[in-house]
Amino acid sequence: MGLRRMADKVNPASSSAAAAEASRDRLWFASWMRWIPTSRSDVIQSEQRLLTLVKTPYVQEQVNIGSGPPGSKVRWFRSASNQPRFINTVTFENKNAASAPTLVMVHGYAASQGFFFRNFDALAAHFRIIAMDQLGWGASSRPDFTCTSTEETEAWFIDSFEEWRKAKNLDKFILLGHSFGGYVAARYALKHPEHVQHLILVGPAGFSPESDRFIQFRSTWKGAVANFFWDSNLTPQAIIRSLGPWGPNLVRRYTGARFGTYASGNILNEQESTLLSDYIYHTLAGRASGELCLKYIFKFGAFARSPLQESAPHWKVPTSFIYGVDDWMDYKGGIEASKRMKVPSEVIRVRKGGHFVFLDNAVAFHAAVLYSCRKHLPETTEKEAKDDGDFFPAFSSFD
Repeated sequence: MGLRRMADKVNPASSSAAAAEASRDRLWFASWMRWIPTSRSDVIQSEQRLLTLVKTPYVQEQVNIGSGPPGSKVRWFRSASNQPRFINTVTFENKNAASAPTLVMVHGYAASQGFFFRNFDALAAHFRIIAMDQLGWGASSRPDFTCTSTEETEAWFIDSFEEWRKAKNLDKFILLGHSFGGYVAARYALKHPEHVQHLILVGPAGFSPESDRFIQFRSTWKGAVANFFWDSNLTPQAIIRSLGPWGPNLVRRYTGARFGTYASGNILNEQESTLLSDYIYHTLAGRASGELCLKYIFKFGAFARSPLQESAPHWKVPTSFIYGVDDWMDYKGGIEASKRMKVPSEVIRVRKGGHFVFLDNAVAFHAAVLYSCRKHLPETTEKEAKDDGDFFPAFSSFD
């Protein structure tokens, strides 16, 4: 879809408010523009350019979630201001939208919804797709992040997601989360299981217990230094910002290496690599907000301070784990959690895929998602998924 067509579909009511906020952000960036070549409008424009690769028509909107959750003494902006906040959202309507299930897609850490650009067309043939930038990421509002505990930080993401759900008038949906987004999706499903029909966790963070190797490493001087920087909240985004005008080139090199030279599946073509690199840079270099959650939810090494395995017996939503065979997240954590669950669960592994399995081997990933959702799709879909998918089940308690 061209930029003109997409612009015509932007929600006008939320667009004006979002434009006002974008204007404020540009003023904030004004003194930095010579050093950090980005702004909120650059994030939005880079997203639009990336999504020109998607053939399915979509609607982009800024969903107003208010200033904070009802009854909360803490506003998203952590101030006396009642300024509303917005969640950047794209919706791909299925041609059979009345009967097609809704699939909500949540990105991971240091990412945003555009990372799923290779998946929208294939999945929109079976689902109504809604992808969103979590609060503090991508083109969503980036309030000051001043949480000081694990519980407070989790609530910041879970409650903002719930306000977004209410604003979108969603009742029942399939929820897919990748990496950190998988952690948030799992916590949300634990708190609001009545809204989640099925949970799909793609290379989710927070399931595997801390390994002996990391415990031993932290006891060394090198580990102590690494842990110091972790607790100091030195994020990858902060490094990108510190490089100023050299930041875009570093991101281009990373994108080319991660999804090109070192990709385990289908590498990005030149156009995909260029547009994704540009998009990644602007989402990383934007104002620090959601990224600052890291040290409150995870210990050094990305081990959860409150491991999800401990909550597995309380699971109320059928769950599918999807891991790339080369994912650095340990699929055994998903298996152990599944064994403790009292609801149907399964662990699926996708060949030729790493942590970004949905980019590395998109075709097999799509088949794995369809297979995971076989209870919500026509019977013929399960057979198609098995025939087309380069994946295999590592564990299942489904009937």
